[in-house]
Amino acid sequence: MRPLTSTSSRALLRTLTTRVRCSPRPSPRLLPRNALNARSSRPPYLPRRLSSQTAPKDDENASETDFAPSEHDLRFGYYDIILPSEPIVWGTAHILPRPVPAHIPRPRYVTELLQPGADAQQSVERAEEDAETRRRKLITGEEDVRRLRKAAQLAADVLQFAGSLVQAGRTTDDIDRAVHELIVACGAYPSPLLYKGFPKSCCTSVNNIVTHGIPDELGASPTGADDDIVNIDVTVYLDGFHGDTSRTFIVGPEVTRTGTYQDDKGRELVRITEAALDAGIAACGPGKPFKGIGRAIQELLRGKDYCVSPQFSGHGIGREFHRQPWILHHLNDEPGVMQPGDCFTIEPAIIQGTDPHGWTFPDGWTVSTEVNHYGISAWFLSS
Repeated sequence: MRPLTSTSSRALLRTLTTRVRCSPRPSPRLLPRNALNARSSRPPYLPRRLSSQTAPKDDENASETDFAPSEHDLRFGYYDIILPSEPIVWGTAHILPRPVPAHIPRPRYVTELLQPGADAQQSVERAEEDAETRRRKLITGEEDVRRLRKAAQLAADVLQFAGSLVQAGRTTDDIDRAVHELIVACGAYPSPLLYKGFPKSCCTSVNNIVTHGIPDELGASPTGADDDIVNIDVTVYLDGFHGDTSRTFIVGPEVTRTGTYQDDKGRELVRITEAALDAGIAACGPGKPFKGIGRAIQELLRGKDYCVSPQFSGHGIGREFHRQPWILHHLNDEPGVMQPGDCFTIEPAIIQGTDPHGWTFPDGWTVSTEVNHYGISAWFLSS
């Protein structure tokens, strides 16, 4: 997913990243919307999963079963909120990337940083990569199409495997490790790793995180509550081509121990997002306008308590990770029509409520919904 916002703040974060060395890294903390009514038996120095419900104010000894859902919970569901770690850690320089065997080909944006002259070489390759992203390319050769589909199929297989690992108590870092090991075992490179400094091999976005979540030691519902939705974004680089895909998984059974508030709303959001993806796909075809994708998604959301983020776009893909055409998922007047050989992603980020904006964590990557509502995205690679 490519951000459409100004790059000045991200450039500042990357500058700060090179100056920051902080280990060990505190885990992101979890807070409820109303901290005054929160209850937790966990030590204060560990991540906390605190209730988003509110207890009766006249009974301080009320049990969990006596909690009454707030108006917010009834509208948006029951879930925990992910917030940045404290104390604040800027950038990602404190996160060690996993090693990739030397025999596996790297994308052009990856260089061995310890080699002499690596900084200068990286600057040249980044400039060449940026120039390539401004070009729209059609993939029409039989061999190129075969390689592209092979990379896309591997990404889909890895994503299916990653989804099987989504369980209460398992950390997103555990998922990243397993994804990394499977990708390299297949002779491919995990495309997100070291892309503009991203330190992990996949993205894992939990609950209010819209996109680009960095896997960490924080578990999915480590207290055993089946209350999370987890988006996993997998991209692989195989035989010179990238394959990109994503899906959101729900932790837990149909009915949770706290009732169905989160369960209903979380599952409804997943269904709406997948329907938005289907609507975008249906708008594709030779000679059809790219802006029709955004129109179809917006029409699907009309009259519903959901909105689509305008901050991130789909993108062309192939030998480059991101390139033209840029696919907007909201109403737009961008020119251009689809041609045979176009290959691009459709990845609408759907958010509960009417505020589609997000804010970026100090790590420079993780994007949360502005008001901490659920927000998820879905990927499809179209060619």
